[in-house]
Amino acid sequence: MPSLNISDLAWAPDGRPRWLLQGIDLQVRAGEFVGLIGPNGSGKTSLLRCAYRADRPAFGWVALDGDDLWRRSPRWSAQRIAVVLQEFPQDFGLAVAEVVAMGRSPHKGLFDGDDAEDARIVDEALAAVGMAGLREQAFARLSGGEKQRVLLARALAQRPGLLLLDEPTNHLDPRYQLELLQQLRELRLSTLASFHDLNLAAAFCDRLYVLDQGRVVASGTPTDVLTAELLQQVFGVHALVDRHPLADHPRITWITP
Repeated sequence: MPSLNISDLAWAPDGRPRWLLQGIDLQVRAGEFVGLIGPNGSGKTSLLRCAYRADRPAFGWVALDGDDLWRRSPRWSAQRIAVVLQEFPQDFGLAVAEVVAMGRSPHKGLFDGDDAEDARIVDEALAAVGMAGLREQAFARLSGGEKQRVLLARALAQRPGLLLLDEPTNHLDPRYQLELLQQLRELRLSTLASFHDLNLAAAFCDRLYVLDQGRVVASGTPTDVLTAELLQQVFGVHALVDRHPLADHPRITWITP
């Protein structure tokens, strides 16, 4: 599995006088599951967009196993990096299996059709997310949670080394949140994911980076990072942080005023 290194990254949208990301240093080691947390507007999605070549940093660099992504072609990146976003793409009337098969595109020539190996990979990806029984269903008719699982299957069909996820548990009920994150951990892909749910981040991430106003303000294991003091500082909310009674990770209970 490859490693991701982001060094001294800064980014601002065109025409904006203020940096939305500044001085970002981040690493995802081979096979590591790393979480991005922070309040709304802290820069999580913007950082992910820089990591998958949607937005070019003004300064700094993004490298996969030492290769600067912006010195490589989009096709090279797509063969190695898969992305699952919060928004659902236009499906153009496609069935579930056809959406997942789109993940094979970076590995195909312009006029290549799908072959038996592609079909096998699509079937494996659908089975991995529990959607094999709906392979012929129209993507547009799925629930939000089902669509999210199909898009993860499409990402897995790319056979990436690095997986980038923007709120992967968005639209999912608790059962599928837990199942999805457990599946991701078992894949042992190098993974960078943003989270709103800090308890899920604590349970499944090897390390966390905390963003606030476009800067990394803390990083480390969930135990190192998720303290009552930091949560008050970054999120402006009081919390009780203790150990989960059935697992060795922090548990956060928000304290209402």
